Order: sequence, then C-alpha cells, then structure tokens
Amino acid sequence: MSGCLFGLQRPLHDILGGGTVADMLLWKNRNLSAAILVVVTVIWLLFEILEYNFITLLCYFLCCIMITLFIWSKAAGLIPMSPPTVDEIRLSDRTCTSLFANVNWLMTKFYDISCGENLKLYILTLVSLWILSIVGEYVSSLSLLYFGFLCLETLPALYLRFQGEVDYLAFKSTQDMWRLFNDFNSKVLDKIPRASAKEKKYL
Repeated sequence: MSGCLFGLQRPLHDILGGGTVADMLLWKNRNLSAAILVVVTVIWLLFEILEYNFITLLCYFLCCIMITLFIWSKAAGLIPMSPPTVDEIRLSDRTCTSLFANVNWLMTKFYDISCGENLKLYILTLVSLWILSIVGEYVSSLSLLYFGFLCLETLPALYLRFQGEVDYLAFKSTQDMWRLFNDFNSKVLDKIPRASAKEKKYL
C-alpha cells in the first residue's frame, strides 16, 4: 500500500501527524521544506564552521528585529504593508497546549520504560542511550542535532520513493535483531535468579 510504513495500514503522512509539519517532512510543500533546510543549514554553518558565539549572534538578530519593527511602526504611512500585531507573532493556546502535551507524553513514556515493565524496550533504550553518549564524545551537540534534522527532513521522503525496498530490508533486519535478542534472553537473562512471589511478599 502506498505511503504505509513497514507494512502498517496507516499512511506515512498520518503517522507524521498530518498538516503542515507532515507536508514539510515529505516535501509536499517544496518551497517550505527547502526554505527550512536552508535556514537550518545556515545556522549550523554560522555556529559550527564559522564559530560564531550564540549569545552575540542572538543579540545581533534581536537588535535587527527591534530596529526593523521600530522603523516599520513609525513609518507606517510610508510603507504600504502594516506592521505585524501582537496576536500575529505570539503562539496560540492550542500550540502551547500541544507542546506541553507532547512533553508530558515523553516524560510518562520515559518513566514507564525506566520501571522495566517491558524488559526488551528497557534494554533497547539503554543501549541506544549508550551508543548516543559515545557518538556525543566525538561529535558536537550542534552537529548531532543538525544530522538528526537532516535525517528527519530527508528520510521520510526517501522512504516514500523506495518504500518496497525499505520495507523488505526493515523486515529482515527486525527479524535478525529479535533473533539475537532472543538468544541473549535465553542464554543470559533467563538464567538470572529472581525472587518468587512469596519471597517478594515478605521483603
């Protein structure tokens, strides 16, 4: 089925949340996707390659915005376009609510995983964090974030283009990964002594 991720019945556009964000990640709005990619790349070049100081550059940026808004508001009669209002630049209540809802979901998910109720997911998360910590020792945080953004910006669109090949490779890789984990589980984890229900009751 077109647009389904690894054989799932939901379209990839819906999995990514739909709306403008999904259109941007899937390059359905090419102008918006290209503009965001260029802006993020310029920011990465300024801080990582040209080694600009973040506070200095932020202050310059805010000064330019203040000067532009001041001239725009004072010379409103000479400029055909009216300056933006406060309501146009502030975040809506719906956006803030959605943002905090996502943060709460991440915190809840992290707590559930940390409790170890799903042992496989717990080990997978620990291994992923350990690998990420090793990568962080050799790559700067900004470059790592930029690389993550590039993956988020390009991989969904590439998946839609080569969906059949990706689904097959993902299925085979998942099978191999679970086979290795089952071997590890049977040879190591299952041999770890655990307290019985009666022993837990009196602890």
